[in-house]
Amino acid sequence: MFKNPFIKQLFGSFLDLAPILAVVLVFQVLVIRQPIPDVASLMVGTVFVIIGLTLFVQGLEQSLFPIGEAMAYAFARKGSLFWLLTFSFCLGFGTTVAEPALIAIAQEAASIAAKAGIIAAGDDAKADYALGLRITVALSVGFAILVGVLRIIRGWPLYYLIIGGYCGVIAITPFAPPEIIGIAYDSGGVTTSTITVPLVTALGVGLATAIKGRNPMIDGFGLIAFASLTPMVFVMAYGVLK
Repeated sequence: MFKNPFIKQLFGSFLDLAPILAVVLVFQVLVIRQPIPDVASLMVGTVFVIIGLTLFVQGLEQSLFPIGEAMAYAFARKGSLFWLLTFSFCLGFGTTVAEPALIAIAQEAASIAAKAGIIAAGDDAKADYALGLRITVALSVGFAILVGVLRIIRGWPLYYLIIGGYCGVIAITPFAPPEIIGIAYDSGGVTTSTITVPLVTALGVGLATAIKGRNPMIDGFGLIAFASLTPMVFVMAYGVLK
């Protein structure tokens, strides 16, 4: 039965979620000492999560990873730096602007900003604020992927970009409005989520594989680290200019 890839992945998803379920149940029963509310819904929801996680991983392995690697390899063989960098920016921008986690935090930030009186309380003002935040973060990730791809092509050490980026974060933080700093720092984490990570990773690994003299293990990874750094700078700059 476990020779079937789907069944094997389904069991793997259950094992991945088992520690989370164990922690929740132990603290609910032994520490809080309260009965578990609506056990039936909890069980059904857990099954849905396991199936959803399994289908998501299967989708990554069968579509997003192969497509990302194939396109990176094709662009590398084509030899057009302009189109490769354009594709990299568009990939970073497109995947980030559609990121569910970013949409959620942008909407929440707009609601909190309206309650605090930073923006108007109307729906239009909140929508504009959330959209501006999403576009800013998406532009920052597009820029990060573009620079990261250029790093792979040129062979620049990754730590140069990371150290320089965090120096930029430290430098701009004192000038940013206090209410935007926390949002900026959280934006770095929510951008690298379900949609962005698989495609960007596949792009980096595929590109490093296609270019002679590049090691996929050394040069193919690191795009995500830089993509999670640039939103901090861009969002704080957005707060300063807003």
